Amino acid sequence: MSHVFPRHTKSSLPTVSQGKGVYLYDQSGKEYFDGSGGAAVSCLGHNDPDVTAAIKNQLDKVAFAHTSFFTSDPAEQLADKLIAHAPEGIDRVYLVSGGSEAMEAALKLARQYFVETGQPQRRHVIARKQSYHGNTLGALATGGNEWRRAPFAPLMVDTTHISPCFEYRGKRTEETTDAYGLRVANELETEIKRLGPDSVFAFVAEPVVGATAGAVPAVKGYFKRIREICDTYGVLLILDEVMCGMGRTGTLFASEQEGITPDIIAVAKGLGAGYQPIGAMLCSAKIYAAIEVGSGFFQHGHTYVGHPTACAAALAVLTKLTDGGLVERCADLGDRLQAGLEQAFGQHPNIGDIRGRGLFRGLEFVEDRETKRPFPPERALHKALKKETFEAGLICYPMGGTIDGKQGDHILLAPPFIMQNHHIDEIISKLQTAIGRVL
Repeated sequence: MSHVFPRHTKSSLPTVSQGKGVYLYDQSGKEYFDGSGGAAVSCLGHNDPDVTAAIKNQLDKVAFAHTSFFTSDPAEQLADKLIAHAPEGIDRVYLVSGGSEAMEAALKLARQYFVETGQPQRRHVIARKQSYHGNTLGALATGGNEWRRAPFAPLMVDTTHISPCFEYRGKRTEETTDAYGLRVANELETEIKRLGPDSVFAFVAEPVVGATAGAVPAVKGYFKRIREICDTYGVLLILDEVMCGMGRTGTLFASEQEGITPDIIAVAKGLGAGYQPIGAMLCSAKIYAAIEVGSGFFQHGHTYVGHPTACAAALAVLTKLTDGGLVERCADLGDRLQAGLEQAFGQHPNIGDIRGRGLFRGLEFVEDRETKRPFPPERALHKALKKETFEAGLICYPMGGTIDGKQGDHILLAPPFIMQNHHIDEIISKLQTAIGRVL
């Protein structure tokens, strides 16, 4: 009998025994292609010798030193490298242990910035419906996924949510793409005015929505209008790149493709590639200066902030992503994967949309392609797809509630950047097998 508290008490999971390259193996020896990188984490695949060596090297020096007493070379070098590749104006890095921590740090820093600058009345956060920003209470309150929020609603701070930029589901028949993007972006201005222009401190969004909607990018021009609105009303723009960042969408920072600079960015997952738990919150020089000349103290912190061993691993990963050319490789492979998916499933009667950027792709399932009607939620199509893809030897990331937290089903793909062209065929073949069994 296991004493582990699992994610689902009624599940019976195989035990992983080893990982090698793009594959994981259970104790029976069965091979699984890691087509979602866990949860868009394992961008370098498994058992990378350079990252492993960096971890061992650091362990031989010092595994841990608390940041209230010391900084460390790996933390300093990792921060330098992140800033060297960050959007213009981003200047400081706060190193944490994961995505939810990065988002909590982002929200608290944004609030403290206004306290330090004499605007304590700014207390509201605006985010988007059907978003996901983490599972700690602050991040969960910010997210707009009703299924995740519902049990804990009485414990959460009040947050308001505007429409997502979800062209497949939201664009009206008579609208152009540009007009649609402006319409949903302008909801932010309307909500700021409703709450009070001097009462909002942050707007939070994922550049490409991940788990809850299935690799949904914004339409061109949307985020430029969002940036204009934030600037007009003095609201900080926080971009959650925990899932879509660190090269996953074909550029190191997903926001690069929007042509804007946010005020705060949260990253994790691909930053450590699964080799160590790590995340980061990056902020502008202006925000850091407000703390520096004010109280001088960010009123926040965790025990494992700036963990030297985790930073050493992340530095090795980031070096491979940037100097090693893996981000560019991700962009190229992403285009090939999209083309392969469209060829195989573009006319499938139950696949309504194939979308994404880089090696971050989603397939949305529908009962009727013409009307875009989803399958009934009680059918739990995503659960059946997860079971059959896993049985076929493909790990992917199926989810339900794509449209509103209740209706809709999708599969998210986020394979390792080190995969080869022939692995695209393997992904598609195994998807065809699983989808054929379910539908």
